[in-house]
Amino acid sequence: MSVRQRRSDKQSAEAENNSVNGADAALAAALPSLSRRALSGTLKGAANLANMFPSGTLLVFQILIKVFTNYGVCNSVTRLTTLVLLFLFALYCFLACFTDTVKASDGKIYHGIATFKGLWLFDYSPVVDTSKTTLPDLTKYKLSMIDFVHAFLSLHVFFAVALRNDNVLTCYYPKPGHETKEVLDIVPFGIGFICSLLFLVFPTTRRGIGYPLTP
Repeated sequence: MSVRQRRSDKQSAEAENNSVNGADAALAAALPSLSRRALSGTLKGAANLANMFPSGTLLVFQILIKVFTNYGVCNSVTRLTTLVLLFLFALYCFLACFTDTVKASDGKIYHGIATFKGLWLFDYSPVVDTSKTTLPDLTKYKLSMIDFVHAFLSLHVFFAVALRNDNVLTCYYPKPGHETKEVLDIVPFGIGFICSLLFLVFPTTRRGIGYPLTP
């Protein structure tokens, strides 16, 4: 083999190595971008999941559930009162999805509940408030299918959170079997994951009572 052929083979090998290294570098550069996108989507889903409840709802629930369940040591009476508490919290989370807030021309915030005709404000009175106050078009806030979707998702997520509470579990399942324990460990996470995906697919612009306001 001549020297010229050896140089040609060496140059071809170096060119091939450079192309492989370039592809690896491009792939390495693309991976962080994909990771950032995945992380951004995950964080957005987690944020939507956290915003499914009015502010302070979970904190109040965590405090009251300890008292109502006697820290997990339940009898027939405490089981009934705990069931009533769970029902009231679930009802509140469900109905809160149909509430909304509007800002008037004077900067005041008014709250209301959505109807099929528009938003009905329960803390606004045209007789008491001055005539200079101008409200936005309330018919734009009428009920839609998204409101019912979010209400049912919020309901499911609340029960998923309740199932992950140790006091609730020990109250109704003091000695769960192996299969029951596996179901109680897996189902709440599955519900939370599915609901977070559905919240990404079906976003809402409502800011009900207790929800954080956005500018």
